[in-house]
Amino acid sequence: MDAESNDLEALRSLVRQLAQRVEALERKMDVQQASISEPPAAASPVASVLAKPSGSAIPPQPVTSAPEHSTPVSTRAPAILPQMPAPVRGTKDQDLESRIGSHWLNRIGITAVLIGVSYFLKYAFDNNWIGASGRVGIGLLAGIAVVAWSERFRSRGYKAFSYSLKAVGIGALYLSLWAAFQLYNLVPVGVAFTAMLVVTASTAVMAFVQDAEILAAFALTGGFSTPLLLSTGQNHEVALFWYVALLNAATLVLVAFKPWRRLLLLSYVATVGLYVGWYSSYYERSELTVTLGFATLFFAIFAIAPLVAKQPGEAGTGVFATLPMFLAFVNAGVYFLQAYAMFESVDKKIMAWFALGLAAVYLYLSKLARDRYPDPTNARSLQLLHLALAVGFITIALPIRLDGHWITLGWFVEAGVLLWVADRIHSDFLNAFAVVALALGVVRLLAIDNFDTSTLIFNSRMLTHGVAIAVLALVAWFGAKRRDEPGRQAAALALVCLNVIALVALSREVADYYGRQQAALPRQSYQYGASSPWRRLHIEEAFSYSALWMAYGTMLMIVGFWRRSAFVRWQALVLIAATIVKVFVYDTSELDRGYRIVSFIVLGVLLLAISFVYQKGWLQLSMTNATKAAGEQPST
Repeated sequence: MDAESNDLEALRSLVRQLAQRVEALERKMDVQQASISEPPAAASPVASVLAKPSGSAIPPQPVTSAPEHSTPVSTRAPAILPQMPAPVRGTKDQDLESRIGSHWLNRIGITAVLIGVSYFLKYAFDNNWIGASGRVGIGLLAGIAVVAWSERFRSRGYKAFSYSLKAVGIGALYLSLWAAFQLYNLVPVGVAFTAMLVVTASTAVMAFVQDAEILAAFALTGGFSTPLLLSTGQNHEVALFWYVALLNAATLVLVAFKPWRRLLLLSYVATVGLYVGWYSSYYERSELTVTLGFATLFFAIFAIAPLVAKQPGEAGTGVFATLPMFLAFVNAGVYFLQAYAMFESVDKKIMAWFALGLAAVYLYLSKLARDRYPDPTNARSLQLLHLALAVGFITIALPIRLDGHWITLGWFVEAGVLLWVADRIHSDFLNAFAVVALALGVVRLLAIDNFDTSTLIFNSRMLTHGVAIAVLALVAWFGAKRRDEPGRQAAALALVCLNVIALVALSREVADYYGRQQAALPRQSYQYGASSPWRRLHIEEAFSYSALWMAYGTMLMIVGFWRRSAFVRWQALVLIAATIVKVFVYDTSELDRGYRIVSFIVLGVLLLAISFVYQKGWLQLSMTNATKAAGEQPST
């Protein structure tokens, strides 16, 4: 009975603790305030369980709010009403609501006020209540007042609202000065320009002092709008472009001290827009020197911008961190196109030297990016970008300056130089550009170039093919030296291209030889008779191709045996297979009996010799395969 009494007492203790926890939770959640204020005896129906079966009363226990960890975990009853955290209502909805209330309603309100004031002023102007001077004066005073009033909101922490008011005030100042000059002719252009320049400079100073990028954007927008607002329709190239250069220099100073990289894009787009607008309306060939000088000045400012632009913080990473590099790329292309448009009517070949000069500039900028770029993480990217631009301009210069096969030869030489430099500095980036230049050369050599030669073998065609073969051999050598999978693939591809170009070069020499022989024949010899000279030459030419391919395939097979290279031997087998098809399909029907006999005998002897080498096992291919399967090195 003592054990049962102890168990019953423990159960009552747990129930009592459970009741205490439930009532504590009720107090915290303010769910049943009225019932909690009653006497403890009627506080909870759970209290009736606390009576003993024998009828002896248990002294009432005061209900207190027990600490959450007052009872050991092993004896604590499971919570019936767990305390739930307060529901969090949609944060995104609150953010949207806050943005609508604080930003959009603010802007719509400002717009509504401006529209209302504009209607009132228009009504006053239409009824001649206010003269021209009064209208301009009201606009200037209102603009200054709104800008001053906005400082009150900024000092109280309402920066977004303050900047919105500043936009209204600054816009009113520009429009008032525009009206004073263009509409009412109250002031000369010099006074209006000076006043707008003061507004621009004041806004820029405000932006710098208050560390506000949006104010700097206002200043640049107003500054680049000034020439449009004060345009008289006359050509003032020097004044216009010096003013634009001044704005660009100011932008460069701002981004050097502040991480406001978006200003570079704004300034560049505005500069290009003003330049193109002026060029399409006023440019003449006599102004080439001055115009190219200003274009060069603009190019120089934006070319050095990535080197001096202050690095953004963590909040400015991402697209805006790489904006100067994107701008450097666009700046190079736009400047080259500007110069090309001006020199095309003078002497287009000058652009070849111009492109080489730009290549030298970007090589120097690449060195500066490596040595002085303030951000080491992006220094490599900027250096490679400048290097890519240099290589690109060299590649462009070749077809502009050279003609015919000299373009192809120049691309091959460029590819060889790039490969050598890339190997010295271990740059995969330059390797990629070398491959591009090599691909351009190969495509032009095989598909475009049309050589006019006077001699066989020792001519410009064989020279160009020889340079291509040498560069491809260099690619194969560098790729094999790397001893990695991309290197091996590059070496294999280069080796295939090398053999194709060599075979094409030799075949073109054969075609050239027989073309000369046929051109020397009299016209009556072109009859396709059985014994005509033209047919004999045609048969000799067909046999020469078969002999050439067999000889080249034999050479490849010998090299494959000598170097123990299955890859070279497979190329030889493919070429020999093509020769077999030609001999059995074409030579059988076209060649005379003597050439046919020689073709089959030579081909048969060649195939038997190759088969004998394979069967003899001189290469020990079976042993090599076995040792490779066993994980051992083959014996040499």
